[in-house]
Amino acid sequence: MSLTTEIRFTLNGVQQRAGVAAGMSALQMLREVIGLSGTKYGCGEGECGACTILVDGRAVNACLLFALDCEGRELTTIEGLAQDARARVLQDAFVAQGAVQCGFCTPGMVMQAASLLATNPQPDAEAARRAIEGNLCRCTGYQKIVDAIVDAGRTLAKGEAA
Repeated sequence: MSLTTEIRFTLNGVQQRAGVAAGMSALQMLREVIGLSGTKYGCGEGECGACTILVDGRAVNACLLFALDCEGRELTTIEGLAQDARARVLQDAFVAQGAVQCGFCTPGMVMQAASLLATNPQPDAEAARRAIEGNLCRCTGYQKIVDAIVDAGRTLAKGEAA
């Protein structure tokens, strides 16, 4: 029987409490304790980016973040972006550019792109490449993802977020 500690944090705009064990990752907490499945488990070593979430607005690999370190923080997962019109533009750009293949890397890529667009609303292709350099994709060859990020920035700059 492992001891758990109750932590409090904001998840996708909603105050949360969760009982977490020492050594549990934020990824495990999200998937196993809270029941959100959008954040993917890829490597467990911070190498693939499939588990990317936003912590206080910054992209972080959830597999490397201890759940206990989420105390008092604001976490955003791919599920949390569903309510954001700006994120919808990004998601639509991924579809329009054919940046979604098998879909496994997509949540992490979208989270990384959302983080970039929050700090650089009109990134060029090089900025988009740098933003996703820690995320692995085995299907697209990355160019379509880069195009989607740049396209979303252009659309947002025109004020076309619904």
